Amino acid sequence: MNQVAGPAVRPVRADEWREAKELRLAALRDPVAPIAFLETYERAVAEPDSFWRERTEGAAGGMRVRQFVAEGPDGTWGGTVTVLVEDEGADDALGGTVRRQTHLVAVYVRPGCRGAGVIDALIEAAVAWSWSVADVTRARLYVHEENARAERVYQRCGFRRSGETVPMRGDPAKVEREMILDRL
Repeated sequence: MNQVAGPAVRPVRADEWREAKELRLAALRDPVAPIAFLETYERAVAEPDSFWRERTEGAAGGMRVRQFVAEGPDGTWGGTVTVLVEDEGADDALGGTVRRQTHLVAVYVRPGCRGAGVIDALIEAAVAWSWSVADVTRARLYVHEENARAERVYQRCGFRRSGETVPMRGDPAKVEREMILDRL
């Protein structure tokens, strides 16, 4: 795919489960997938179509989960981000959220679209949606300690390290850093 010119970012639609599945599988084949995702290609590709339908439907217009995609002029997707709403007191990797916030997950940009502003546009859309959710004053995400490229991107988008870390699932010798963005 060629680079997305002036990325058009929009929420995924419920009937786009095939496209969502294809992009997720592409993300899981990326060389940095083991440090960027908590899922494997082998596990994801084995999921039935009903899983992908339900997942996409849930992220299409819900008030708790929203998936955004960057769509090129030809209709192909160049990247994605999913936003989860976390309520105050909900269990999380740090022992419980201290405020109502959103959590950005499954951030991915196809290699041919990198450097074209796609990630910035995706993060901007995710944060804008976060601020539209009632009582949300913080957005957060986790980045693997060895994923310096991703951390630089998130910092450029306004996120900063919170100082909190969590053990990497499957390899507790490694950690993921929490990065946060507070609503001004």
